[in-house]
Amino acid sequence: MENATLKRSLGLWAIVGLGLGYMTPTIVFDTFGIVSKETNGVVPLAYITALIVMLFTAISYGKMVKVFPNAGSAYTYTRETMNPHLGFLVGWAALLDYLLLPMVNALIIRIYMVSVFPNVPAWIWVVAYVAGVTGINVWSMGKTSNMNTILVAFELVLIAAFLVLAIVQFSHGMGKGTVITFDPLYHSGVRLSAVLTGATVVCFSFIGFDAVTMYAEEAKDPKIMPKAIMLTVFIGGAVFFIASYFAQALFPDVSHFKNTDDTLPQIGLYVGGTLFKLLFISGAFAATVASGLASHASVSRLLYVMGRNGVLPKRWFGYVHPKFRTTLGM
Repeated sequence: MENATLKRSLGLWAIVGLGLGYMTPTIVFDTFGIVSKETNGVVPLAYITALIVMLFTAISYGKMVKVFPNAGSAYTYTRETMNPHLGFLVGWAALLDYLLLPMVNALIIRIYMVSVFPNVPAWIWVVAYVAGVTGINVWSMGKTSNMNTILVAFELVLIAAFLVLAIVQFSHGMGKGTVITFDPLYHSGVRLSAVLTGATVVCFSFIGFDAVTMYAEEAKDPKIMPKAIMLTVFIGGAVFFIASYFAQALFPDVSHFKNTDDTLPQIGLYVGGTLFKLLFISGAFAATVASGLASHASVSRLLYVMGRNGVLPKRWFGYVHPKFRTTLGM
């Protein structure tokens, strides 16, 4: 039992898919109104700025995972290169991030389900969601990856549908009336300070690519990890940029939106009508579940490594199931 190790079952694209699932591609539409208002209508420029910063971070993670091909991410790197005690502090700081997102996803699922089934007690949805996600993660990392891939693919299909519908709306004169315009990237009244402020907001969209390093001990070949990190950032950044460019060209300002805090449903309604709005919301639901699967798997691996190192109780957190070869860290 003590000799059991995590199963090396993940290929390059499975790991990239988990990173994209964690990043939640549809979040670009949720935060669009906030960032558009903050940047005076240059959301794509904010994403480019954030992407440049994230690329430097991704390169750093790629270098570190090549030297230390173990789970644990920043906790492991700090522990091995600096000091175990400092690693302990970094590990606990990282847990604040890694533990928060699964809880947020559970609350978002509860909000969705209560809106559809108002007569069912809200706590039932939280318990069912947590039990389902935990069960899939414990059963098999391969199953987690497969489910995540399906959900991410569904998100990307809906984003592609949005792009097609946007082109149709351009032909009808909506927004800028053309796909080719420089206004979403720069126009009069745009200030650098506002763009940088918007970039700090959209950096939230990239949360997850660093969590890819948590799967280093489950990669079929540890050498693919740096490539997986870079692909996750590049693909995620490309999706964010293209989607935000089309959205900004359609909605040059926030005057169309009644609520700028969450513009995804309104964007779906204006672009494709009520049916597409419902599909778009279902895509956001799928994105939340995919993010929950990936984030749940990531935090359990961090807890596992900390348990294996004796930072947390080894009996509970450093355990690997001898049959499933998954960690029961959560």
